[in-house]
Amino acid sequence: MTISLSEVFASDGPFAAIIPGYKLRAQQVEMAGRIGAAMAANSVLVAEAGTGTGKTFAYLVPALLSGGKVIVSTGTKNLQDQLFLRDIPTVREALGSPVQVALLKGRANYLCHYHLERALADGRFASREDAAHAARISRFARTTKSGDKAECSDVPENSPVWGMVTSTRENCIGQECPNHKECFVLAARREALAADLVVVNHHLFFADVMLRDEGTAELLPACNAVIFDEAHQLPETASLFFGDNVSTAQVLDLARDARAEGLVSAKDCLDLPRLCASVEKAAKDLRLTLPVEPARFALAQLTARMGFDNGIVGLRREAETLAALLETQAQRSEGLENCWRRCLELVAQLRRWQNGSDPDYVRWGETYTHALQLNATPLVIAGIMQKQMSGHPRAWIFTSATLAVQRDFAHYCGEMGLAEAESAYWDSPFDYARQALLYAPSGLPDPNSEAFCEALVKAAFPVLEASGGRAFFLCTSLRAMRRTHELLAEYLQRANLPFPLLLQGEGSKNELLERFRRLGNAVLVASQSFWEGVDVRGEALSLVVIDKLPFAPPDDPVLSARIERMKNEGRNAFMDYQLPRAVINVKQGAGRLIRDETDRGVLLIGDPRLISKPYGKRIWRSLPPMKRTRELAEVLAFFSAPA
Repeated sequence: MTISLSEVFASDGPFAAIIPGYKLRAQQVEMAGRIGAAMAANSVLVAEAGTGTGKTFAYLVPALLSGGKVIVSTGTKNLQDQLFLRDIPTVREALGSPVQVALLKGRANYLCHYHLERALADGRFASREDAAHAARISRFARTTKSGDKAECSDVPENSPVWGMVTSTRENCIGQECPNHKECFVLAARREALAADLVVVNHHLFFADVMLRDEGTAELLPACNAVIFDEAHQLPETASLFFGDNVSTAQVLDLARDARAEGLVSAKDCLDLPRLCASVEKAAKDLRLTLPVEPARFALAQLTARMGFDNGIVGLRREAETLAALLETQAQRSEGLENCWRRCLELVAQLRRWQNGSDPDYVRWGETYTHALQLNATPLVIAGIMQKQMSGHPRAWIFTSATLAVQRDFAHYCGEMGLAEAESAYWDSPFDYARQALLYAPSGLPDPNSEAFCEALVKAAFPVLEASGGRAFFLCTSLRAMRRTHELLAEYLQRANLPFPLLLQGEGSKNELLERFRRLGNAVLVASQSFWEGVDVRGEALSLVVIDKLPFAPPDDPVLSARIERMKNEGRNAFMDYQLPRAVINVKQGAGRLIRDETDRGVLLIGDPRLISKPYGKRIWRSLPPMKRTRELAEVLAFFSAPA
């Protein structure tokens, strides 16, 4: 017996029977219908659904009823786990669906028997703590069925040991591996290939798409539909994967692996440890030509740094020497042969980056605490995306709460190459006029002035007092975040207010959120990673402060190259590219405030350009229809009024 969408979502239907307080939402039923139709017709649909629409169930129901193989790709591993462990089981139960479901993560999430054995045999751990983590992982390896490191709760996810006991695409030796039959990555992939619905994340999806060009993609060829949740993140992720990059971290990994393989299979090759050390030194020296603080650098800025050009030449030369030695040892073990091939590929990548001159790509570098990554990023991804979507007929669904600018999808569809896509928009069912207030304080200085941060905290503090804490301060830079945190600490101390003050980076994102919810009156100061994918329902969050309109810094190497290209094409880069991106980011930040139909709160945007610039209207008109004010008295009255 087949069941219709209206029956599934009915107020007396299967969801109502298993979900306490379930309510029929017309937007959800409409959205499910449009997605079901797009899947049946193998067409492309771009759909924005406001917070509270219930978009997850709106795409899962037609996905499970479609009878075909479906890939659901989402923004983060956390959202993957939420879909797999909570949302999909609920929908399957409601539908009585027998479909087989699999969760697939990137290979760095799965323990590797081969590298675990090598790491334990080598025993070169940086600290006692690392050695203890390795012992715990070894015990975990004997009992786990999945090998997923998320299940090994007594070793932190950021422990450096995980990098030593998991594989990468480069250092996996494939069928030559003595542990091939018990490989956790292959087991997870077999499950995914056999499943009707596979939950992946955007990074993993595009990694698989890139393998298609080599004829080794596994997921995409077999599927009938791809559903992207949090689809607003795709332009960034696709740019990363459609580009080319090489990192000093890869070089250090290679040197470590080559040394470990040599200890097992080529102890008599005394030059190998020495050359590995030389390559490591060259990689570290190259990183040290740039400042310690993580940053992004345009090509001209890199080459202007003293020692950079010589450093990259020196690293390539040392890598070539190591490759020549590894070639003489490659026949002694699969591991050494793999290291030789990786070394050749690293040399080729360094050469490509050095000599790259394609006008469709921008070359730049990004530093992390201990590594430098050299990137070549495409300036336009539309054509590449179209090529990847061509071929086998299948449905492509792109959905998020933030894709449109005033209901217009032209920016997103243009950037992603979705010229033929249908689009659909559903407002949130929440009553924003009653539940929320947008406050733009008057009298704040230019957002780029030194005085801005202090003026913003001063203007926001009476609102913070009225809300009883329970606030997110979302900053557009780490520097502003740290300064805002300092100022709030001073203000809270002077006013003798007991609101706990939390700062992004003091713990993992999940730990901070858990503390914030538990405390009930906390103030969290955060930057980019808390603007999206964060759900705090109820009274614990009643105030969201956005310091500035989140325009990407114009000196960002990729952005400045894209702006230059658009200017050369006679286009207005600000209106066509920078503003739509800022609108989508503001919508994401604002979306943290109202997460439920009983939530109430104030959104404070401190940037005076929201009012003073003509484009400000496009930004606030893209936000949910909340009441607007510039008067502090109205804000205080909102908080003192009964809910």
